Formats: sequence, C-alpha cells, structure tokens
Amino acid sequence: MQRSRGLRFNSKSALPAAVVALSVAASCAVSAQQPAPPAGSASAPATPPTDVKFYGNPNSPISSGVLIPPGRASIWVSGTTPPVLKTEAPPGSRERFGDTKVQAAGILKSIETQLATHGLTMRDVVYIRAYLVPDPAKENKIDIAGWNAAYGEVFNTAANPVKTARSTVGVVALVNADWLIEIEAFAVYPAGK
Repeated sequence: MQRSRGLRFNSKSALPAAVVALSVAASCAVSAQQPAPPAGSASAPATPPTDVKFYGNPNSPISSGVLIPPGRASIWVSGTTPPVLKTEAPPGSRERFGDTKVQAAGILKSIETQLATHGLTMRDVVYIRAYLVPDPAKENKIDIAGWNAAYGEVFNTAANPVKTARSTVGVVALVNADWLIEIEAFAVYPAGK
C-alpha cells in the first residue's frame, strides 16, 4: 500500500494513479502562477494587511492579486448574464443581446446595481471572473478586446481607479446560446462598514 498526500491506495489501482497525477498537476499549476521572489530578496513577512491592498504591475489594467484584511465582510456576486436589449428581436439575433462589449457592459451595470442594494459600489470589487464563448460574428474567436473595452470603462479609470484581480476563461458554451459572456464578482466592504 502506498500513501500520497493523505490518500491510501493499493498500487494496482488505476484510480489513485489518476488522483496522484491530478494532485501533482495542480501543485505544478499553482507554483507556475506564483512568481518567485527576486534573487537575493527575502520573503515578505506573513503579516495580514490592515486594508484591502492590490498588487502587481502598475502598467497592467488588472492586478496580479489582492490582499484582504481578516474579518472584512464580503459579497460574492454569482455568474451574471447579459440583459436583453431588444425583447422583440428574435432569439439568435445579435440585436437581442448585443456583442461581447455590449453584453459585458450590461452585466457590469447589473453587478453595480446588485452591489448598491448592499451599500457597495464598483470601487469595492476586488476580483472578477469572466467566462467568454467564441463569437460567430468574429470568426468563432473569443472577443477579448470587447471584454477588455467594457472592463476598461468601469475599472482603472479616473472615476474608479480600482484595478481588480481578474480571470478570463474561455468556455465552449453558456446556458443560453445568445450569450457571449457571463461574469462573477467578489467585493469587500470598506473599513468602517
């Protein structure tokens, strides 16, 4: 019997080998996403932040990550989908929901409305995950430029200097074939709220 990361299995079993492979792959993926400290520098002390702190390349439109103080209340906004622009437009038509940029702008507005009902604004958003599907009108390619344009109208602006941490995920399909994007958001209450 062999042991790996707390799992026990018989060496003749195929399933544990798959589990070990996934475990190793996950460990490698996490390591690849975390940059090594510069040569000759000491690791930062493990002191929790006292306020929300974004970090990363100052020239990037998004942050590499965000530190959240302990005990700070937060809200997760579920995957939000685009609003219908023209109810009279037939399903499957571009006029019904718009292109990726229009859909993303509508979703971000919906997220803003949801946050407002809880006393928050888009300045309180610290992380966004967007799921995009290929756009048939763009040679079946994901319209990352449209998504970035809509994001850039809400974040990293003079009115809202927040640069969220962000993931953009390409997927095969969403629940409705007319949707090109779905967005989740995570916001943290400011100190004193």
